[in-house]
Amino acid sequence: MESQRWLPLESNPDFTRQLGVLPSWQFGDVFGMDPELLSMVPRPVCSILLLFPVTEKYGTFRQEEESKIKSMGQEVSPQVYFMKQTISNACGTVGLIHALANNQDKLEFEANSAIKQFLDRSSDMTPEEKAKYLEKDESIRVTHESSAQEGQTETPSLDEKVDLHFITFVNIDGHLYELDGRKPFPINHGQTSTDTFLEDAVEICKKFMERDPGELRFTVVALSKA
Repeated sequence: MESQRWLPLESNPDFTRQLGVLPSWQFGDVFGMDPELLSMVPRPVCSILLLFPVTEKYGTFRQEEESKIKSMGQEVSPQVYFMKQTISNACGTVGLIHALANNQDKLEFEANSAIKQFLDRSSDMTPEEKAKYLEKDESIRVTHESSAQEGQTETPSLDEKVDLHFITFVNIDGHLYELDGRKPFPINHGQTSTDTFLEDAVEICKKFMERDPGELRFTVVALSKA
């Protein structure tokens, strides 16, 4: 249940710097899905964020997918950091937390930065407890709202109804996971590797686009080694 509302956040790579992530890894746009354009993305890639429109077709697919997983089950590594989203319009920040939390072995953080403190303190919490902890984290909220205002041509409204949503893809223990704070659990999309992760994640992104061929509001962002 969403009990708070933040300003909607656009795709703003500077947000990571503001949170205290050092620039050894950086976010950059993926400009297309064909091999030639993917070859332009710096490697290695440790996470992919997908911004997509929440449509009726997606809602139907999501219900079917969740029912199938609940019926058949799936394996989820205990190493996956997953949190729920209880704050309206916070999907960009939750998506970013998922990307950073699941790659702490690669990333560097400023000492005592807001994001490092959040990750350290929330590591052993349940997905629901992590969500509640984020609700109380003023440092991350202030950084989110500052970035939301910087990243847009018009100042957004807290009452604005947003039909775009961020999700994250990561490689944990050789498996490709989709992390969406509005879903009850991570989605295990099968095997992947450091070398094939970008292409494997893009294949899942393509399925989102194929479900809504009339939609153009898709953005793919890669967290790559600088």
